[in-house]
Amino acid sequence: MKPIWIVDDDQSIRWVLEKALARENFATRSFANVREASAALDHDSPQVLVSDIRMPGGSGLELLQTVRDKVPGLPVIIMTAFSDLDSAVAAFQGGAFEYLAKPFDVDKAVELIRRAVDESMRGEQTWDDRVTEAPEMLGQAPAMQDMFRAIGRLSHSAATVLITGESGTGKELVARALHRHSPRANGPFIALNTAAIPKDLLESELFGHERGAFTGAQAMRQGRFEQAENGTLFLDEIGDMPFDLQTRLLRVLSDGQFYRVGGHNPLRANVRVIAATHQNLESRVRQGLFREDLYHRLNVIRLRLPALRERSEDIPLLTRHFLQKSARDLGVEPKRVSEEALAHLASLPFPGNVRQLENLANWLTVMAPAQTIEIKDLPPDLGPAQAGVSELGAVGGGVAGTGEGGLAGAAPINGASAAALPAGSPGMPVATPVSAWEGGLRTEVARMLRENAADVMDELARRFEAAVIREALDFTRGRKVEAAERLGIGRNTITRKIQELNLEP
Repeated sequence: MKPIWIVDDDQSIRWVLEKALARENFATRSFANVREASAALDHDSPQVLVSDIRMPGGSGLELLQTVRDKVPGLPVIIMTAFSDLDSAVAAFQGGAFEYLAKPFDVDKAVELIRRAVDESMRGEQTWDDRVTEAPEMLGQAPAMQDMFRAIGRLSHSAATVLITGESGTGKELVARALHRHSPRANGPFIALNTAAIPKDLLESELFGHERGAFTGAQAMRQGRFEQAENGTLFLDEIGDMPFDLQTRLLRVLSDGQFYRVGGHNPLRANVRVIAATHQNLESRVRQGLFREDLYHRLNVIRLRLPALRERSEDIPLLTRHFLQKSARDLGVEPKRVSEEALAHLASLPFPGNVRQLENLANWLTVMAPAQTIEIKDLPPDLGPAQAGVSELGAVGGGVAGTGEGGLAGAAPINGASAAALPAGSPGMPVATPVSAWEGGLRTEVARMLRENAADVMDELARRFEAAVIREALDFTRGRKVEAAERLGIGRNTITRKIQELNLEP
């Protein structure tokens, strides 16, 4: 088998991958820049090529194009420390086998390379060649990287997509990205919030009307379906669409035809529909508020946008980005945020999600007195007092609104979560966020002592470890190595604890 080629200007990255692949009996060959690797392709080729995306003297995307010209079908894995949509989509559209965001888990990287080797053995080629401009979407969190990959994989599809997620997570931004990286990119992108249009006017907004169709219809008017011809129609808050209009929408999706209000001649609709909602459509179907057949028509490809609290590691990155954007819009010098303030922001729940964070950045650009933003410069509702509330909520219930993954959910305290205990309860000091969960713990200890429970320390230690490890595994989506790193323990330790505590799924 041919060697694995590694192209990266960072010697430490090359060294780590070389050692990891050597342990798996893979031969390797390393290059420090694109020029050397491109020259080597003239007389040799690898089994798989792993390349950084941004290097002095040339980019991984340029090398990717060279590979496609010289060695068609060679799997290429693109690495990048720049966690943006542009990198992910450009990599996939340039023909990459996979996209690997730095910092990465070495075991995961090796497994990815193994899959690429299997792919090269079969001689399959995965992606076509097309690079287009992308809107600004940032995220280092695994859930956002999955979203970037999904957009890249959908870049040659015109399938109907249903985007779910809480308000403020950026569903329209994803819809625009899907449009701009689709075969319909040269057509119009038309957005309509179905919840913002009165019921009596929504039908006309969607399908248009003929002159004289109703009082005030003094001229023929095109609807959004006609305006989006050969492009994309984005229907936001589709869960709020009136039931009778759902029937008409279903007919358009099924037959590709519709009538203007008051019209008698059918019109063809060559439109890709992307829908979005913050509601649980399955629940609305069960309640009889949403047509089941329409739900299945819309739910061809489903993308879920994570809430900001589910990707708190992205908060510092997004905060800096929004501060720079706000400063550009206002023509002022961008403000900086202290590490303490960033850490504090990352601990907050942000119920308004990314939209709330962007609004906060605009507020800070205008209102913060100094060029460097400290915790004391934050709005009162996001100051230190609010951190106690958010941290208490995180300890007691994990991801708010889901009832899953929380510490108290894994280790119940006296039949209820610590967050459920009211302030001022016995053993529950009010002042600091740490004392909140400590107070709940003391209450549970007191109960066990009163009941003469055996091995109190061992029992509580097991429950504590189980709760912490389960929460870390939920946070990393089951990746044990990443969970161990985030908890500050060894990978052997977490593997042993999972077995001892029976935490295997």
